[in-house]
Amino acid sequence: MRAETDKILTLSDGDKTAELQKYLSSLSDDQLITVISNGALKGKKVGSMIKGIFKGSPSNSSEGSNRRLLVYQHCIPLCESGDLQTEVAADIIGLLMLEAHTLPGPCLAQVASLFVEAIKVGKMGNGKSLELFPTVLTALSACEALSYGKGELNGEEYKKQLINSLCSSRWDPKCVIHLTTMFRDVPLSSEELQFVVEKVLRVFNKLDLQEIPPLVYQLLLLSAKGCKKQVLDGIISYFKEQDIRQEEEQKHGESLDLEVQSIPQDQLRHVEGTAILHIVFAIRLDHELGREFLKSIKASYGDLCPFSVALLLSVARIQRYEEQVFDLLKGAIIKSFKDVQMQQGSKFLQDLLPGQCSLAQMILDTVKNSVFGWDHVTQGLVQLGFFLMDNFGPRPGPFGKAAESPAAIARTPVQQACKLGGQVLLQGFKMHEPIRGEILEQVLNRLVTKTASPVSHYLELFSDIVVSAPMILLESSSKVTETFDHLSYLPLATVQGLLKAVQPLLKVSMSLKDALILVLRKAMFSSQLDGRKSAVTGFLLLLKNFRVLGSLSSSQCSQAISSSQVQVDVHSRYNSAANEAFCLEILSSLRRCLGQQADVRLMLYEGFYDVLRRNSQLASSIMQTLFSQLRRYYEPEQDLLPPVKLEPCITALGNQVYLQEPLAHLVSCTVHCLLWLQGMRRSAHPNTDDSDNDDEEEEEGYQSELQTILENMTRRMIKCELEDFELDKSAEFSMGSSVGVKNNIYAVLVMGVYEVLMEFSFIKANYSKSHFEELLELFHRYHKLSEILKEKSGKGRVPSNKIPRSLLSLGFVSTLLTVLFRDSTQSKEEALSVLRSSGEFVRYAVSVAVQKIQQLEEHGHADGPDGQNTDKIFRFLCDMTSVLMWRYTNIPTAVEDAGKKEKRSSLSLLCLEGLLRIFTTCQQRFPDKMPQLLSSMEVPEDNEDPEDGSVTEMNFFYIRQFQRALFTQLSGSEDDFNSKEAQLLVNILSVLSHQLKPSSQQFVQMITWMVKICKETSFEDSSFSKGLLSLLFSLHVLYKSPTSLLLELCQDIHSQLGDIDQDVEVEKQSHFAIINMKTASTAALLVLSQVSRVLDEVDWLIARRKSQQSSDKSGSSDATQTAGQQDPIEKAVTLQLGTLLTALNELVQTALLPGTCTITLLRELSRTYTILTTLVKYYIQVCASQHGALPARFEKLVKLSGSHLTPQCYSFITYAQSGELSGGGTDDKKKKRTEVNTAASAKLQRETKAIPDLIFSIEQYEKFLITLSKKSKVLYVNVGT
Repeated sequence: MRAETDKILTLSDGDKTAELQKYLSSLSDDQLITVISNGALKGKKVGSMIKGIFKGSPSNSSEGSNRRLLVYQHCIPLCESGDLQTEVAADIIGLLMLEAHTLPGPCLAQVASLFVEAIKVGKMGNGKSLELFPTVLTALSACEALSYGKGELNGEEYKKQLINSLCSSRWDPKCVIHLTTMFRDVPLSSEELQFVVEKVLRVFNKLDLQEIPPLVYQLLLLSAKGCKKQVLDGIISYFKEQDIRQEEEQKHGESLDLEVQSIPQDQLRHVEGTAILHIVFAIRLDHELGREFLKSIKASYGDLCPFSVALLLSVARIQRYEEQVFDLLKGAIIKSFKDVQMQQGSKFLQDLLPGQCSLAQMILDTVKNSVFGWDHVTQGLVQLGFFLMDNFGPRPGPFGKAAESPAAIARTPVQQACKLGGQVLLQGFKMHEPIRGEILEQVLNRLVTKTASPVSHYLELFSDIVVSAPMILLESSSKVTETFDHLSYLPLATVQGLLKAVQPLLKVSMSLKDALILVLRKAMFSSQLDGRKSAVTGFLLLLKNFRVLGSLSSSQCSQAISSSQVQVDVHSRYNSAANEAFCLEILSSLRRCLGQQADVRLMLYEGFYDVLRRNSQLASSIMQTLFSQLRRYYEPEQDLLPPVKLEPCITALGNQVYLQEPLAHLVSCTVHCLLWLQGMRRSAHPNTDDSDNDDEEEEEGYQSELQTILENMTRRMIKCELEDFELDKSAEFSMGSSVGVKNNIYAVLVMGVYEVLMEFSFIKANYSKSHFEELLELFHRYHKLSEILKEKSGKGRVPSNKIPRSLLSLGFVSTLLTVLFRDSTQSKEEALSVLRSSGEFVRYAVSVAVQKIQQLEEHGHADGPDGQNTDKIFRFLCDMTSVLMWRYTNIPTAVEDAGKKEKRSSLSLLCLEGLLRIFTTCQQRFPDKMPQLLSSMEVPEDNEDPEDGSVTEMNFFYIRQFQRALFTQLSGSEDDFNSKEAQLLVNILSVLSHQLKPSSQQFVQMITWMVKICKETSFEDSSFSKGLLSLLFSLHVLYKSPTSLLLELCQDIHSQLGDIDQDVEVEKQSHFAIINMKTASTAALLVLSQVSRVLDEVDWLIARRKSQQSSDKSGSSDATQTAGQQDPIEKAVTLQLGTLLTALNELVQTALLPGTCTITLLRELSRTYTILTTLVKYYIQVCASQHGALPARFEKLVKLSGSHLTPQCYSFITYAQSGELSGGGTDDKKKKRTEVNTAASAKLQRETKAIPDLIFSIEQYEKFLITLSKKSKVLYVNVGT
């Protein structure tokens, strides 16, 4: 064979073409093949030899072209066989590519068919020769005519047939990537490209996971030719499917005991990560691809999945897309939360649509998945977290104050989005080391810079970060120290939150603690009041948390400082002597505050009690401080009255008078600290044999001296008359003069001292009758002053029935209520009867309880000891609930003493108000503990974990109690009806019924009862009927759609108020007795608010259906829809609107009073037409995509709108403009009312655009109906116009 090779080479090199041709003709095909094979296998001069063969085979002769074809037919499988060296195969393919265009059409067709066959049978294993295929196809497409079957095709058509045949055959998984790469070089029409892309995407599922990233890469390169949306959607849906399968396997894997997962999680995540990198890289290079990606996501929010979220976050790193991506995600997140809220709030929507995947969960899944090396996603996650928290965080309230709301529960979509941002950052912080520094820095920066808006959400995040990773934070302690430098300039609330959050770190980092102390010392001398308050807050917090050895264990005086604390044994790091010295040093700094403004002193007095309970070893120091401070204002002369000096408690600046010393708080703090210490000493006395007797004697000396002073003060305060304080009835209390301001300050101080001494006397009395009589004397003095203050403050101002903020502690109020109402111990009977006999005192006790509960409801904490301790607060709430419930149910208003009817009945009302506030507070602040609260009403012990069934039963038991009370109210005559009590009962029922599950039998019973009450109650009390109907609607919407209920109510309103045409006699209907002349207008407004809600739902459904339709366009070529096959959403929308139109038909003919009612009705009518227009537009879209009859129901709806609404709307507009009003009565009355109404209607025309808006909506509706008629070839007309 070597001789033939040499001969070919010699003849080729010598340019002896004729001889070469002659020689080649002498060789048989087999010989030629052998020559090529040997040369190729040895790799020697094979290129030159093939060149020689081509040289001696002119393409214009049939022999030459056949020989060329033979070379192609042999070389292609040879290169594919894998027997050749890579360089040799590459040389051969290169030569064949160069000569391909010289092959005649039929030969090209044969070579192409050879490729197609080889691919079909899977012989294109290594894809070397596939580089040649594009050249062959390009040459082929240039041919003019090729025989195909029995006819002829031009080159383009022939190529199309080949590609079609190739894409419809089975591809060997090994050659998929090679084929995709190959198609990049083939000139493809858009149709051919679509064939190819669809084929490649179909093959995805047959490949190993490891082969997916290179294929994705090739497919993205291929997308440069077109089909970008298809490529991206295909890749995303593949990974979405894999995620779902992997999740299901994980779920069921445990039960099935699968040893091998078909999709290993880590492998899938790494593959996804690589695919994301490829896509982002492609988008960087091809902006058209980026635009197509964002457009595709925008069009189908509902199709997002963890993979596409991760991809979006990676794309956000490209600067030009950053803003678009975050805006898109922001929209998607809010829409997702709003959709969930919409569905949860309506049984009608729940029944109609299945639950959706939560986008929030997908984003949190993305955080979880990003652990697998997705560094390109983590940066986007951090940005997203802060983007959500910045955009959806709490907003400043009026005057820049933060609106306080319970932080624990995110109720609105905006709050949920903010909470999601926090969760993303917290999870990211826990999982990814590289981003921790950035997250921490950004959180701290926001705490320092956002002084004008609330930062509670950042504080919460910071606190969670500290709790979850304290040791990691210590590595970045320098950042925390930097933040400390700004403490004195930050708002007080921020400082308190920040110090509480950072408190666990202070226990383990000496440097952090030292830095803080330095800053606090500077702040103590700040020129800003807030700076000094911050210093006091910080120092008190340190005192509470650096316990001196020998202090009582925290279990004995449990005090919640932050949501969770890192337990660190302080004493292993610092000895107790150092701790004690440190605490005493702080105390000496704090003593300086006793010379500062009242606000600063107040903080100190409120904080000392907690410090003492946490750090009882500091008792001596704290008590000495309080003792010396109290002595400044105590009159030691026994015969002098009053026993307190009020002059030094105020200070004057110019002609302004200010409070300097909050004396009552000082006494309160002293009393509580003293009582607590005495209680502790008593309980700990047996175990103190080996303690330092001198210290103890010194402490006892202080205590007994203080005790004497307080008892003395009590005795002398009882003897005092108001004149002794210069506060008798003739004193001036107007806030306009400095004397009036001074007297007001004095009065509040004296009342506070009386209250504190009442609490002191009660605890010291130990149920002795004489002591209780003293307590009552104190109360009489307090009450007298409080009455004068009330009376005087009423002049020139709105009289206030509220008592000043009480200084009684929450625990004492709870105890007091219990002994007043529930304590039946024989030995205490005589003493307690003293207090019980005073109606004023009992009423005062209940009103203070209500005041304290209101404080809890609004702020989440109360004044005084234990006011910040959530566990104790909840226990007090449970005790008070039990007492108030007993008092209200066992002594009903009706059986109370007639002589004191007014006062005593208001006591019942106070109890009821207290219960309502407790239930509301519990629902907001302790939503998980509601069952515990209800169980405590009967059983004082805390139920550990009541069963679900028993919880519902218990809840329903109390609902029945309140139902009974309301029924009793409604059973009497209207003269005996107490509207305020009835409203409170309705509000309590509202709170409790929200604890019932809408699927439970009790919920149905509740609704049935509500409907019955509304049907049978005919009291003319509009505020009560408003509460009752609001509750009915809020429950009904969770039971079924309220449209039929609205229809009945509208008929009743029409029947009561009469028709706009005075000559028309309205048929008397009364479904609901609660609707009467007085309540009809109120009811109409409530009905219209429900109409608005139903319209919102319908609008939401149409929008949802539209988006579904646009995503289902591919499958929309179904047969025509008949009424029986109508889509359930469309059917529901049509039925809802039908019933609504009938209801509005009643209202629009009703003689409503001009004003709010009329304007609201006009607005809702306008909205109804707008939504009808939206529905018509939707059907125009349907007509364009599928030809066929529209549903018969829709046709009926259009006819109904034409006959029952449009003509009536125009009549109502005329009525509203003319100001005429129906109604019987004398002519004079009519005339007077007409004048009033004419004025009202003139105002209506001036102030509202409602009428032109309505006319425009009707005209738009008619315009689109005409368009629909043209498209559908069916005449849709708004008949009545």
